[in-house]
Amino acid sequence: MSAESVSLLGDLVLSRTALDRADEVRHDNDELDNLWGLPTSRLLELHGDHVAVDVEKEVTRVEDQGAVWLVLSDPTQHSATRPTEALFLGFSQGCAIFAVESDPQLRLVRASTLRLIGTLVNDSDADILTTAMALANWHRRHKHCSLCGERTVVDRGGWMRRCPVDESEHYPRTDPAAIVLVVDPEDRALLGRRKIWPEGWFSTLAGFVEPGEAAEATVVREVGEEAGVVVDQDSVEFLGSQPWPFPSSLMLGFHARALSCDEPEPDGEEIAEARWFTREELLALCESGEVKVPPRISIARHLIERWYGEQLPGDWSR
Repeated sequence: MSAESVSLLGDLVLSRTALDRADEVRHDNDELDNLWGLPTSRLLELHGDHVAVDVEKEVTRVEDQGAVWLVLSDPTQHSATRPTEALFLGFSQGCAIFAVESDPQLRLVRASTLRLIGTLVNDSDADILTTAMALANWHRRHKHCSLCGERTVVDRGGWMRRCPVDESEHYPRTDPAAIVLVVDPEDRALLGRRKIWPEGWFSTLAGFVEPGEAAEATVVREVGEEAGVVVDQDSVEFLGSQPWPFPSSLMLGFHARALSCDEPEPDGEEIAEARWFTREELLALCESGEVKVPPRISIARHLIERWYGEQLPGDWSR
C-alpha cells in the first residue's frame, strides 16, 4: 500500500473538524450565559433527526462554499436566557454555537438529515451537525442515573449529566466499532448483506468492540463470526476513523487480508449473504443496479473505493 493511501481521514465527510470545542468554557455557566446573549452567537435547532437547511445562501468566502447550509439563528429568539438543556458545541469562525431540541413534529419549510446532507455541507456545518446529533442522541437515551435511577440534570454546557441525589457524573457515550474491507489472496473484496437489508445492498463487515478487546482483534473475530472467513491478524491495518452518530458510534476503518480464498459462510442471523467480488464484477453489478454500495457519507464506501482504486457508480440510502 502506498504512503498516499495510508489515511482515509481527509476523505471522510463526518470527520471534518472546524469547531473549537473550547472545553474550558463548558465549566463556566456565567460565560455560557453571556455567550448565549451575544449577537454573533448562533443556534441550531434539532427537530428529532431533522434540521432546517438553506440552499440559497450567498457565499463570500471559499471556506463557506457548499450546496446546502444549516439554518442557524439568534439564540435569544428561541429563549431570552440560556436553557439548562442547551448544548454548547464550541466556536466556529469565532462565533459561539449552541444546539437545542425543538418540537420534532414542527413542519419545517426546508428540512433534511445528516445522512442526506453530510456530503453537501461545508466543513463547519458538517462538524456542527455531527457533534450536535451525537450529543443530542446521548441525552435522549441517558436521562437517568445508572447508579440510583434518579433523573439527571444537564451540566457543563451539555457535556455532562449530574445526578442530584448521589452527585455522580455521567459523560457522553461513544461506542467504538471496527469496520473492515477484507481481500483474499486473489485480491477479491469481501462484502456482505445484512439480513434486514433489501436484496442487492452490500457493504463491508463491521462489529462493536467488546470490553477488554482491541479493535484489531474485533476485525478478526467479527469477520470469522459473520462470514466464516479467517483473517490474517498480522495484515489488519488501521486507515482512519469517523464518528457515526446513529446514535453514538465511532467507526474504526481497516483493511485486512484473508488467509484463503475459501467461500464465505454467512451466519444467517445478521449476515444473509457474503461473497467475494473482483473489481470487474463489482463495477459491472453497480452499473447495472444489481448491487448497491453504501452512500459516500459512510466510511464503508471509502474503504471499498480505496480497494477499487476510484469512485464507483450508484449507492443506497435510507
